[in-house]
Amino acid sequence: MPETIEAIFKKHGRTSDELIPILQDVQKEFGYIAQESLKKISRYLKLSENLVFGVASFYTQFRFTEPGKHAVKVCLGTACHVRGGSTLLDTLERGLGISCGETTEDRRFDLERVACLGCCALSPVVQIDRDIYSRMSVNRLTELLKKYE
Repeated sequence: MPETIEAIFKKHGRTSDELIPILQDVQKEFGYIAQESLKKISRYLKLSENLVFGVASFYTQFRFTEPGKHAVKVCLGTACHVRGGSTLLDTLERGLGISCGETTEDRRFDLERVACLGCCALSPVVQIDRDIYSRMSVNRLTELLKKYE
C-alpha cells in the first residue's frame, strides 16, 4: 500500500536542504509529483510553491504527469538522430496522441525523449519499459506498439 506524503515528511526535517530528498521520495512512491504534492511540500518546508516547482522542474528525474503502464523512450542522441530518431518520435506523438512528457488518456503509454541510451551502434533505438529495440523503423515501431496494447 502506498505511503502518504505525510509519512514521507516524517522521514525528513523541515529545512530547505530536504527539498530534493523529499521530491525523490514522493516520485519513488507515487511515480510522479502531482500538483497537490507540490503544494503540500511547499507548506511542509515553508517554501513558495514557485520555488518548489522551479527546483523540481530543473531536474529531468522528476515528472509531473502520472506514468503510463508502459514507458516509451526514444533516443535522440547523435547517432539515433542522424538515423531517424526524430521521425520515430514524431510517429509516436501522432500515433499515441501525446507529446513528450505526457501520458495517453487510457494510461497505457507515457512518452519521453532521451539524450542517449548508450546503444549508438544499434541506432535508432527505442526503449519500452526495460526492453531495448534497435535499428528501429516506423513500420517496426507501429507493429511493436501493438504488442504492448
